[in-house]
Amino acid sequence: MNYHILTLFPQMVTEGLNTSIIGRAAEKGLITINALNIRDYSKDKHRHVDDAPYGGGAGMVMQPGPVCDCYEDLCRRLNKRPRVLYMTPQGRVFSQAIAQELAREEDLVFLCGHYEGIDERALSRIVTDHLSIGDYVLTGGELPAMVMIDCISRLVPGVLNNDESAQIDSFHDNLLEYPQYTRPEIYEGMQVPPVLLSGHHKNIEAWRRQESIRRTLTMRPDLLENASLTKKEQEFLKALREEIHEESACAQEYSVIE
Repeated sequence: MNYHILTLFPQMVTEGLNTSIIGRAAEKGLITINALNIRDYSKDKHRHVDDAPYGGGAGMVMQPGPVCDCYEDLCRRLNKRPRVLYMTPQGRVFSQAIAQELAREEDLVFLCGHYEGIDERALSRIVTDHLSIGDYVLTGGELPAMVMIDCISRLVPGVLNNDESAQIDSFHDNLLEYPQYTRPEIYEGMQVPPVLLSGHHKNIEAWRRQESIRRTLTMRPDLLENASLTKKEQEFLKALREEIHEESACAQEYSVIE
């Protein structure tokens, strides 16, 4: 996987990504991280890349020329036109499903805007995907790009020491990950669930699936609509919902009595 980040702050991107698991993956050649400075493509003697918006308004807008020239130069070097992801709160909200789709690409371009955004003509000319990491506004697209690169890279074969980890993390099968435990066996009076100490792999797997369902129902019930569940797991989910409903009813009754 080859990442190409079009940015005004290449050092921010490279320093942030060349650490931990992603940094080791780059050292091994499993991924490459190429930050291109849009400012290098300015034709202004002062290397300006922005100007006031037509029609008035606050802030500045990045000009189309440096952005497009930066991308076109990359295309000439790659001898192809790779997919361009524009980081914007107006885009589709990034998800694990989108990460899995993007992980199949050989090259990905991340376009990071700043100020009040990028001239619409540049966006319409080169952008293929508008993506967001949430309904809020940041100072630039570098942090969202780094978040997405981290997520996508975990799906590249060899990046994780245990490739199975990427398949059982949160959002696999639209379920959140089950609780994790390690030594000591007892901490502050709290014990590791006995099933995890049993060595019975089938029982452990069943417990983990049930805990994933329980946690998803508690924290992200919206995900269950598209979760992949067996008939037995559907029955378990139904029983859980009934249990929660009864507990809620009891709590309300107790409150009234008080």
